[in-house]
Amino acid sequence: MEAYLDIIVRSSAVYIFMVVALRVFGKKQLSQLNTADVILILLISNAVQNAMVGSDSSLSGGLAAALVLFIINFIFKKLLFKYKKLSNLLQDKPEILIHNGKLEFDTLSRLGITSDELYEAIREHGIERYKDVKLAMLEIDGNISVISGDQNLRQTHHKRRIHKTLRNENL
Repeated sequence: MEAYLDIIVRSSAVYIFMVVALRVFGKKQLSQLNTADVILILLISNAVQNAMVGSDSSLSGGLAAALVLFIINFIFKKLLFKYKKLSNLLQDKPEILIHNGKLEFDTLSRLGITSDELYEAIREHGIERYKDVKLAMLEIDGNISVISGDQNLRQTHHKRRIHKTLRNENL
């Protein structure tokens, strides 16, 4: 039983560390992944595995660590929803990247978003030029959402919504 308590404490500490690290290093790291970011995630997961389970490399030790992470994440999400001050402390606000066709250079620079990344997001939303963008935002989940000035276009970064909307229009 003491071994499982050790896993619970270690896994909790690693989870808290990762939440703080993601807050410090920014939300851009969550969804705008390049090759170096994927490598970093893989190395971090390998580095913290031993920190969570210690010398227990058994299946039950790994499952206990995973269960603790799921439980902590569930509780953490509930606390963020219930306590707005905690949510404001740990989560960034959405950031405006383009407003009415004008790039927000200070914001882009502060967030470390390159012009290539921004243009890629714009193209993914079917827009060729940034001047045609009514609003582009870096959302709290790290995605860039884009709204064009064209009233005929419906754009979203949630593919499920696109499919659902198309399905409803065909009915």
